[in-house]
Amino acid sequence: MPNILLVGNGAREHAMAEAVLRSTEKPLLFSYMKANNPGIASLSVKTKIGSYSDLAAITNFATENKIEFAVIGPEDPLNNGVVDALAITGIPAVGPTKSLARLETSKAFTRNLVSKYKIPGNPQYKVFKAIGGVEEFLNTLDGIVLKPDGLTGGKGVLVQGDHFATPQEALTLCTQILTESSSLIVEEKFDGEEFSLQCLCDGQTVVGTPLVQDHKRRFDDDKGPNTGGMGSYSMPDHSMPFLKPSDIEEGLEITRQVASALLKETGSPYKGIMYGGFIATKNGAKLLEYNARFGDPEAMNILPLLKTDFVDVCRHIIEGTLDKLKIEFEQKATVCKYVVPKGYGLPADHPDAASSRAKIEIGNVGKARLYYSSVDKKEDGLYLSSSRAIGIVGIADTLDAARKIAEEGVKAVSGPVAYREDIGTNALIQKRIDHMKKIRKD
Repeated sequence: MPNILLVGNGAREHAMAEAVLRSTEKPLLFSYMKANNPGIASLSVKTKIGSYSDLAAITNFATENKIEFAVIGPEDPLNNGVVDALAITGIPAVGPTKSLARLETSKAFTRNLVSKYKIPGNPQYKVFKAIGGVEEFLNTLDGIVLKPDGLTGGKGVLVQGDHFATPQEALTLCTQILTESSSLIVEEKFDGEEFSLQCLCDGQTVVGTPLVQDHKRRFDDDKGPNTGGMGSYSMPDHSMPFLKPSDIEEGLEITRQVASALLKETGSPYKGIMYGGFIATKNGAKLLEYNARFGDPEAMNILPLLKTDFVDVCRHIIEGTLDKLKIEFEQKATVCKYVVPKGYGLPADHPDAASSRAKIEIGNVGKARLYYSSVDKKEDGLYLSSSRAIGIVGIADTLDAARKIAEEGVKAVSGPVAYREDIGTNALIQKRIDHMKKIRKD
């Protein structure tokens, strides 16, 4: 009965906690959270609430409870160096060191790494620390993407056509970004369809998991502001209906080469999750960005399908022996829909903004799985925060059946909440297929 530490408090970590406890080793789960997640708390023998920057509190909690290894959920503790701090106490972790977490925490680091080691997938790009030269580069691009360098919670990327119209407007935004961030990345905009490829990595071996497509926009039909992710789906064949097999293989090969480059660049093996955000284009798969952890919501699509013992997977990552383990996932479709406060992603003066902090009730969710994200459990029930509240997942043999299960689950949540109805629908997926046919001229 190994003692395992989970760091994190979102719906992603709730799914991770569930995966840990499915192990035949009957592990005991200890959870360190910055806010109380009732789902994770119910699965843990002991919890501690504290800051992700308080590394002493995390390491003390781990040593006091004789933790065998830790699993790190979100990016903030990785950026703060929690893996390094645990290593000093002799506790290994599934998650990269602070230096290796730059794969996510510094977009400039990753673009430059891919360029230096001549790995395919990069756009045309330049990194700027001052506004000089920005206007000239903007004028060389047909479409523009702007990224501040650093963590932005999935909401920092600005895309021409969505967030601004002209290079002149882009220049104004560049000036603004450089007042708030030490550097700015200007990239060409790709035309295509995005997919999430979450890979397990032990520093040498890279193992792909079922592909997922996330939906960042707040409203149906991909309208409204970017969010942390309103939901996601995956297919029974672990691919996407708009992809070619070569797109997936290119994404995997890029990730393998990046893992190898990280080892050469830093001298340390990357042990954890390499989650590549890719886009299929007429010229194959291109790299949008990497995250140094499971996606949220994408973890909720793949972890419930994992047939291999998750504790075993974690040990093989830590020991550098992933090549010796057969990793299998069920051939099922999944649909995840996030229940959010009505005011989520909207300006503070919007009439629905007051929906945060309201009370919600959860009825019978049927066959759906429920993963708590940002909810506040009080004596008289559950309350919303200003962020995503609950991830609700349907799992079935077909996408349509999975979507109906998720929809039934979502409708069981009452209160001032909202969700996207179109995730996992045939109409939305057909739109993606038609788009790819058009740009590939199939």
